[in-house]
Amino acid sequence: MTPSERRILLVVHARRDDTVEAAQRVLSAVRAAGAVPVVSAEDRPELAERLSLEGVETLGVDVTVDDLELAIVLGGDGTILRAAETVRGGTAPILGINMGHVGFLAEIERDDMDDAVRRVIARDYRVEERLALAVKVLDADDRVIFETWALNEATVEKASRERMLEVVMEVDGKPLSSFGCDGIVVATPTGSTAYNFSAGGPVIWPTVEAIAVVPLSAHALFARPLVVSPDATVAVEVLERTSGSGILWCDGRRSHELPPGARVAVRRSSRPVRLARLHPAAFTDRLVRKFRLPVTGWRGGLGGQP
Repeated sequence: MTPSERRILLVVHARRDDTVEAAQRVLSAVRAAGAVPVVSAEDRPELAERLSLEGVETLGVDVTVDDLELAIVLGGDGTILRAAETVRGGTAPILGINMGHVGFLAEIERDDMDDAVRRVIARDYRVEERLALAVKVLDADDRVIFETWALNEATVEKASRERMLEVVMEVDGKPLSSFGCDGIVVATPTGSTAYNFSAGGPVIWPTVEAIAVVPLSAHALFARPLVVSPDATVAVEVLERTSGSGILWCDGRRSHELPPGARVAVRRSSRPVRLARLHPAAFTDRLVRKFRLPVTGWRGGLGGQP
């Protein structure tokens, strides 16, 4: 491997014909620019069945995450979350090209793909850092038994459909409330349009640094969605009286069983997720476009001001 060579990772949802065709175009553009395309060991077998991967290196075999300049992702938010997991620990930003439907993490739509790839290869982009969560699970003796992270959310949920979780919630070392519930979502601004949104939590603009906490079907008078400081530590304890176990899910990808007495502590991660951005589009426009919100009749403001 030549240190001066540029290496660009391609992460693909390889089960769709249109995505595989787009992957071929991206690989060709990367090669034409004199850069080295890279795929993950996870993606390579499926891609090799449908594309020529001659000259394409494999992450974890030929190169490490530290060797990557950029990750180009073809898919929806789920594929982008997988890419964020793949490059975690490195500094490569992620450019998402939306091949799905309602995707908030992707920077551009498939129709603009060729121009976007040309621009990122020319390094014509800026990097946006998104707040991520550091998550720890402690047992009844306060020993750390599991550690992970999340870009969208960390969710404590009941493991059994017919049983309820009994939890106590804590913010910055102070108990806030105890109740029975289906679970609790702790979300970042990035994740505010994901599980947090469907659970009735607030939509938080990406430029706002905060953490949302949303109880799920809580049996309590005070069980409203909360927005706390980005530097707060939110903890959820599964009480011993819970008749069953819970489960921790992070971004719907990483999980850990929570027996009675387990404690989940969530705080801001020291390592944000880096997204490559080509267009300084307003988040308001993205909400309107993705949710097809009705804005007919808007007169606009004077000089851009209301």
